[in-house]
Amino acid sequence: MNGNSMETTNTNMLYYGDNLDVLRRYVPDESIDLIYLDPPFKSSQDYNILFKEQDGSRAAAQIKAFNDTWRWDQGSAKSFHDVVLAGGRTADVMVAFEKFLGYNDMLAYLSMMAPRLSELRRVLKLNGSVYLHCDPTASHYLKLLMDAVFGPKYFINEIIWKRTYSHGGAIGYGPIHDIILFYSRSDDYLWNEQHTPYSEEYKDRFFRFTDSDGRRYRKTILTGSGIRYGASGKPWRGIDPTSIGRHWAIPRYIRPLIG
Repeated sequence: MNGNSMETTNTNMLYYGDNLDVLRRYVPDESIDLIYLDPPFKSSQDYNILFKEQDGSRAAAQIKAFNDTWRWDQGSAKSFHDVVLAGGRTADVMVAFEKFLGYNDMLAYLSMMAPRLSELRRVLKLNGSVYLHCDPTASHYLKLLMDAVFGPKYFINEIIWKRTYSHGGAIGYGPIHDIILFYSRSDDYLWNEQHTPYSEEYKDRFFRFTDSDGRRYRKTILTGSGIRYGASGKPWRGIDPTSIGRHWAIPRYIRPLIG
């Protein structure tokens, strides 16, 4: 789903127009498994026009959606007040934004995003997930907004998408990443764990030992710095970590193997 179009795989249909209108008119409750949202960022730049009318002119909806220079005007004020009148946590966070930001371009942008995120939650299945792609310009505000709409409990990950190339900054560090906020609709969200085979170079570097059955393994340190007075500081197999100023600190990746 981008700024002005969305595709629903359950109907094999591509809708072109204002996505808020499409969501409200055509997408039923709890009907979507997965949402990837890549809205125009609050980056004060115009994006390419993707579609044109039959006479060759630019489509009005396209211009509106991809002209990412949001301004506080009557339209954004109406969006803001509609969200506030609806009540709930989303209204609370928008009122807080109003007090903190004032009536400016950022509040206009968030007023555009708030009703769309609310509609996306409505159409998402209970086992569904949503990924919101944004950049550091507004990601911190969008995370608060996502917390209000979906609930802080259902924040799963902030994913950093590092760019292959970046532009240097004359008076600061160059931007090198975008952000993807990953939320679920409930505790029972679908998760397909991904596995990538180790490269031979990685195995040669870290799994340098072989047991009697020919299986490769690695050695790891089971202690961490600092003394602990609980179970992690007690002697085990004749070794007292406290005597050397350390404690048992089992690596996270092997904890499931030992219960």
